[in-house]
Amino acid sequence: MLPIRKTGLASEGAVPAQPVIGVRIREIGTADLAAVAALLTRGFPFRREDYWLRGLERHAARPRPAGCPTFGYCLDHGGTPVGVILLLFSEVQCDGVSIVRANVSSWYVEAAFRAFSSMLVRAATRDKTVTYFNITPAPHTWPQVEAQGFSVYCRGQIYAALALSPPKAGVTIGEFAESNSAGLSAYEVDLLRQHADWGCLSMVVHEAGISYPFVFQKHRVKNWLPVYRLLYVRDMADVARFASAIGRFLLRRGGLLVRLDANAPMTALVGWYSERRGRKYAKGPHPPDLGDLAFTEAALFDA
Repeated sequence: MLPIRKTGLASEGAVPAQPVIGVRIREIGTADLAAVAALLTRGFPFRREDYWLRGLERHAARPRPAGCPTFGYCLDHGGTPVGVILLLFSEVQCDGVSIVRANVSSWYVEAAFRAFSSMLVRAATRDKTVTYFNITPAPHTWPQVEAQGFSVYCRGQIYAALALSPPKAGVTIGEFAESNSAGLSAYEVDLLRQHADWGCLSMVVHEAGISYPFVFQKHRVKNWLPVYRLLYVRDMADVARFASAIGRFLLRRGGLLVRLDANAPMTALVGWYSERRGRKYAKGPHPPDLGDLAFTEAALFDA
């Protein structure tokens, strides 16, 4: 997540008005959270401090990979954070193998210290065994993100009315519960459970004795249009396969449209594709699959 205001990011080559000494990069600790939340609220004035604290507390309470920073890094000046880059580390499953990835979340540096912004990003994303990914870069920052070594893995998004898709027989669907999780892997069961605890809609589709996991998050576009955002699916083809059943299920819960990541239109869905928003970047050995935003800021902060 990057500030939408151009003043929210350091400019390449910027220098402070006066020499700055005593600045260092260090990990964010639990004792820093109040200061970090206040700093991010200044950088993102459309967010309240309790928004940041809630997401950070959720992240602190969940299992994380050993040896990784709990919250990311900050620029420290005299013991006070003056810049921050939140990193949400997770151990996830990729083709049956456990990998470590880090959602490069909110990033903000106070104006007087923006000469150190690039140094902060380089230090925070230097581990070549980790996949770093940014799911909310503001359009005006795309060239800067690419200059930092990130590549596009998602170019846009689709808004689709899944309920308008042709119905499919033999499909049942329900909200996640231990009683309907048979056939899911232990990783998927844990993923659905955690996201449900955060207020997301975790659900399971059943067809021919096979279970398919989904996680959606309800939000409002322009504060009025209810939309369900896809946060996790095992395979994007499952969205089109079960579109009608999912769409009717979500419609009963107040959502006509579904928002999902895409690199091209999906002809099987009734909706539209746009590259104006939704671009996502990754750097590292395992870029996320489309439809996998599990354990990211979208779930931890926005749910």
